[in-house]
Amino acid sequence: MTDPQIYLTIGVFAGVILLIALDLIDMTVAALLGLSILVLTGVFDQNDMMDTVGVANGPIALLFGGMVVARVLARTGLFERLGAIMLRATGGSGRRFLLLLVALVAPTCALLPNATTVILVAPVILGVCRALKIDFVGPLILTAIISNSAGMLTLVGDPATFLVGSSIGLSFGAYLRTVSLGGVLVVLAIIPMLPLLMRDIWRLRVVLPAAPPPPPIERPGFVILALGVLLVMVMLFLFGESLPTRVLPPAVAIIAASLALLVIHGARVEPVDNVLRDVDWKTLIFLAAIFSLVQAFAKTGLLQGMSLQLYAWFGAEITLVALLMLAGIGVLSSLLANIPVVAAALVMAKGYLVAAEAVPEFALAASFTDWPTATLPLFIAMMFGATLGGNATLVGASANIVSVGICNSQGAHVTFLRFARYGVPIALVQLSLGAIYVLVLTSILGVNP
Repeated sequence: MTDPQIYLTIGVFAGVILLIALDLIDMTVAALLGLSILVLTGVFDQNDMMDTVGVANGPIALLFGGMVVARVLARTGLFERLGAIMLRATGGSGRRFLLLLVALVAPTCALLPNATTVILVAPVILGVCRALKIDFVGPLILTAIISNSAGMLTLVGDPATFLVGSSIGLSFGAYLRTVSLGGVLVVLAIIPMLPLLMRDIWRLRVVLPAAPPPPPIERPGFVILALGVLLVMVMLFLFGESLPTRVLPPAVAIIAASLALLVIHGARVEPVDNVLRDVDWKTLIFLAAIFSLVQAFAKTGLLQGMSLQLYAWFGAEITLVALLMLAGIGVLSSLLANIPVVAAALVMAKGYLVAAEAVPEFALAASFTDWPTATLPLFIAMMFGATLGGNATLVGASANIVSVGICNSQGAHVTFLRFARYGVPIALVQLSLGAIYVLVLTSILGVNP
């Protein structure tokens, strides 16, 4: 790539983010326009598209499968019942509602991808907000932030975390032993900030009318089958990698989506076309476009050059580089979708470790998984940076984009700045906790200070 092409790629990148941040144009249109410029100028070609598919297919498959399963479950009527239970549990207290929101979303996102969790619980949140007569935008933004944070609890909770873990061969069990405690800490860190960020809701107290009896379930057979699909999905997320065929999370999502569509077709609840039409294709297209933009940025060679520069600056001080990566990826993930950011950063991180002679050169191959224990803090720092930095803005994570899309569909337009008012303070506190966790982990593992 020539120097003019490098400058053009950086300029297009910056222009897309500026258009989205200033809310001058729809974010999907902005991303597609940026990609179109790179295609027309020859920066992005067919080979780059194939490389993008290789990186993006897993996270997008996770999101698509979650959308289909959630859409089918929405027809069971269970969300209405869960909303009624949650409303009664609040007792008309906004404080209790926010705490219940954390308690509902965090465990769910430990087993399901974060965007899927937002899709599943959004009807419940909307119903409770309407009953309490409060603006649903803040709680839905909070739902996305909690789901992103709880994505640190397990390997499958966040696509960006899964991308890092799978690239180094980190098993589900190993993740629980080394990273999950950090996930617990960053989720708990949200609670003390709620009275400050959502003061009006926190202080709210209303008298609830007598609750009507819940409507009867009209199709119990369909409900059982739909819940069975959800159970299969969760079990495969937990144990699919240990099967002889090694079913990875993206494949699990597609399997679950197929079963969900089969159930709704067999039960004659509604046409399959309706379910597929209601999939949030706009969000999927936006993520695909952002992945492509990041692939173009990676093509400039700046990331590979940065890996050598990191070694020139810090030598083999892996801990310092880990903290720098946490901060840098955290900032980038707040401006770009965190999944493609971490995909690009993996190239830089692995290049640095080769330059530092922590691993042999063939570690750059995609099949290499024999990473020494001393390198783990660097990759875990990347997980913290990507997952928690993505909390800062509406484009930082797929769950954020989904939650904003739900708000828009309900008639509430969410700007870049409105999301950042909640996201930035939480992200700063969580990234600081992540840095402390990485430092403690390096001490436990005996990595160089």
